[in-house]
Amino acid sequence: MTSHQQYSIGTPGIPWGEAEKLTWYKAQKIKRSYQEFVVRKIQSIHQSLSVTLELKNYGSLSYNAGDYDLWLFMSKQWQHDKPTILVTGGVHGYETSGVFGALRFVETKLADYSKAFNFIVAPCISPWGFETINRWNPNAVDPNRSFYQNSPVQESKNIMDFVLGLNVEILAHIDLHETTDTDNSEFRPALAARDAIPQKSWNIPDGFYGVGDTLKPEPEFQKSIIESVAQVTHIAPADEDNKLIGSDLAQFGVINYPTKELGLCAGFTDAPYVSTTEVYPDSPSSNDENCIVAQVAAITGALTYLIGNK
Repeated sequence: MTSHQQYSIGTPGIPWGEAEKLTWYKAQKIKRSYQEFVVRKIQSIHQSLSVTLELKNYGSLSYNAGDYDLWLFMSKQWQHDKPTILVTGGVHGYETSGVFGALRFVETKLADYSKAFNFIVAPCISPWGFETINRWNPNAVDPNRSFYQNSPVQESKNIMDFVLGLNVEILAHIDLHETTDTDNSEFRPALAARDAIPQKSWNIPDGFYGVGDTLKPEPEFQKSIIESVAQVTHIAPADEDNKLIGSDLAQFGVINYPTKELGLCAGFTDAPYVSTTEVYPDSPSSNDENCIVAQVAAITGALTYLIGNK
């Protein structure tokens, strides 16, 4: 459905220019510390697991707001005869459980699967977005529509350059996200104003759902993720039109997107198995911890399937 709610920045019917983008940027405030809540946790995990994991600085972001070093974990005993798994979080920095779900997986579950896989885990791709609880970067651009060749978006380009520069085949990529009530109350109205387009909004699904790739849906892989998550939290039911956020249901709890065409993080490698997770932290049946646990369950559900179908 569409609406025409007027946003506080810009003139209806006219796309934003640099002045409007700057106005938007100046309205953003730091609400939590990337260094305190993410980097310190990364360092603590590495101290405990330094025998098996390398901590890599894969770049930095330079904005007027400051510089942000970017970190990821890699398997230390890298074996080229083992398949490689990529886990990413915090592409949208405001989606908190994506960041902490990736960290919790490294801390508690990665070792259980290290005999079968090499791992690359980047827990917070958009630290400014994490600090300001934002979907966009400081230039009012969505990193999760910016994963394409020669991307000008720092958040997207840094992780793409590092991963693709390794020249290793990625078997599976799990990208951890949330769908929140603010998607309808803030982020879609901002997008409509920025681009001078009708505002699209949908009922936010109450529960977890997954997003596969239209060109390689791998339904049994997606089903394994859903079954694993269902053990720890509820799966979102389809709406009255058998859709989730406006997309046709592929199977219970799963929709598909053309990931490369849309410039999504899950599409930047040629991994045959991809999933974008979506938890719902605003559900009355959930909480912050439950969302983190659900993200971990999604990853382990994916890995369990891959081990069983080598």
